[in-house]
Amino acid sequence: MTFFTILAVATGVGGWLPAAEQRKPNIVFILADDLGYGDIGCYGSTVNRTPHLDRLATGGMRFTDFHSNGPMCSPTRAAFLTGLYQSRFGRRFESALSGSRRDPGLPLSAVTIAEVLQRASYATGMFGKWHLGYEAPWLPTNQGFHEFRGLVSGDGDHHTQIDRSGNEDWWNGKMVSMEKGYTAELITEHSIDFIERHKDEPFFLYVPHLAIHFPWQGPDDPPHRKRGISYHKDKWGVIPDRSNVHPHVTSMIESLDRSVGRIVGTLDRLKLTDDTLVVFTSDNGGYLNYAGGFENISDMGPLRGEKGTIYEGGHRVPAIFSWPGKIEPSVCHETAMTFDLFPTFATLAGINADAATLDGSDLSETLFAGENFPKRSLFWRIGSSKAARKGSWKLCVRGDRPSELYDLATDIGELNNLASTRPMVLSDLKDALAEWELNVDR
Repeated sequence: MTFFTILAVATGVGGWLPAAEQRKPNIVFILADDLGYGDIGCYGSTVNRTPHLDRLATGGMRFTDFHSNGPMCSPTRAAFLTGLYQSRFGRRFESALSGSRRDPGLPLSAVTIAEVLQRASYATGMFGKWHLGYEAPWLPTNQGFHEFRGLVSGDGDHHTQIDRSGNEDWWNGKMVSMEKGYTAELITEHSIDFIERHKDEPFFLYVPHLAIHFPWQGPDDPPHRKRGISYHKDKWGVIPDRSNVHPHVTSMIESLDRSVGRIVGTLDRLKLTDDTLVVFTSDNGGYLNYAGGFENISDMGPLRGEKGTIYEGGHRVPAIFSWPGKIEPSVCHETAMTFDLFPTFATLAGINADAATLDGSDLSETLFAGENFPKRSLFWRIGSSKAARKGSWKLCVRGDRPSELYDLATDIGELNNLASTRPMVLSDLKDALAEWELNVDR
């Protein structure tokens, strides 16, 4: 099935895009891993120091109702790159892809935003975590990225870059090429180098950090994994006090913040800030607790649930859009999702992404003109758990358990189940969910 067609457009849209003869804007997309809704200062944290992210939010648009497409790593990455619900590629893309080298990754037939931008004469670089295929041909350089440095697995030791199967997992293009250093810092250095080398042409920089995914290791924590040893039963690394993981997580969050500061600082130094959209978000919510007695990991603020769940804590995430002079400093309460970035980025590049072939929707009018986003139904699914959202109403279905219905306008913590008192709303959302499943599973 063909999911995507594109039409080149000759001029900008609505006055806030550059005219055709001018340089196209740069796009920098920074994706955190497992960052909880309340883990950074501008979303309520009083523990983690995140001055660079806070400054980015103050000068840009901070979303309060932005969602990852899935409550785990791989689903959101697939949805971002394709502008489609990850379910269209099979149920296995609704959870984290396994570490088996035999498992195929994101189909090469899928058209990615990197491929679209590459065709529009963008330099495309990815530095960080892929998690959409573990060997050739399912690698970033076969999916639209001119350059790739980073890991292909779902997690790696932040100091030794060894995955949980004991494999070396640090790549340069299509080959393993190990480097010494802390993962967040290596990612940052390669990102800065990419910006410096491509400062005179439009570029798309994708920075999917591994932080704050386990093993929970800050820059000053010891390395854990060694080559040739399987760590499937010991994924998290050396944590002296399992009842309070947060000091290690704090150091990872602050390292992530420094990375954002250095990347934004490079744009400032090279006088590229006025020509660059910077977007920051997370691939899913964080962990509150974890198997094996690990506690006090992330902060989901007022939200219920955590990574892997269909409650808000699993998929409502921080999201900041910054472009000085183009995006007014503001707080946005419109509902958006990761797959909306594909059509948004395409529009900025002067490409019209055919709305009939994408599941995501263009956010441009909201970002640049302050327009309200059209209402739509949105869906999540992982295993036997499913959720549907329409306006402020949210349906949660967990296997054979009774359906749950919440009004997020008054109950963001999903504490008051209204399924028995609002039967018409419940029925409407169930019908919408059933129709969506028929559509994506065909």
